[in-house]
Amino acid sequence: MPKFRYRMQSILDIKIKLEEQARNEFAQAQAALLEQEEIKQRLLEQKAAYEEEAKRLRSDILSVRELKENKNAIEAMKDKIRLQDIEVIKATNFLESKREALSKVMQERKMHEKLREKALEEYFEEEKASETKSIDEITSYSYGRKG
Repeated sequence: MPKFRYRMQSILDIKIKLEEQARNEFAQAQAALLEQEEIKQRLLEQKAAYEEEAKRLRSDILSVRELKENKNAIEAMKDKIRLQDIEVIKATNFLESKREALSKVMQERKMHEKLREKALEEYFEEEKASETKSIDEITSYSYGRKG
């Protein structure tokens, strides 16, 4: 019985490699999003620390200069947080685009795997038919020689 050879195996192999690459890119995008979210969290924590300091400054002896510096620091943190929100949105959109690309590549790979499975089934059916034909020929030859 000859060995099964899928004629589009090279395409399937390429699709598998493309899927691996898309998975890696998706993982990198996830890591980038996580990093941006961590940066935002650190900025929020720093803003909260400035706000706590503002409360302390208001309860102590009032120093206009320190209060003004603190207020400026809080405003600067708000600006940084707004900018970081934009970075988080960009990273989220990038992640989503990588998710869509991965999904598309996975669908293509699955389609090629189904085509391969169908070709394999057809191959087995052809082999079975060929084997049945050979057995029938042998049987009829044997029957013809006896008679």
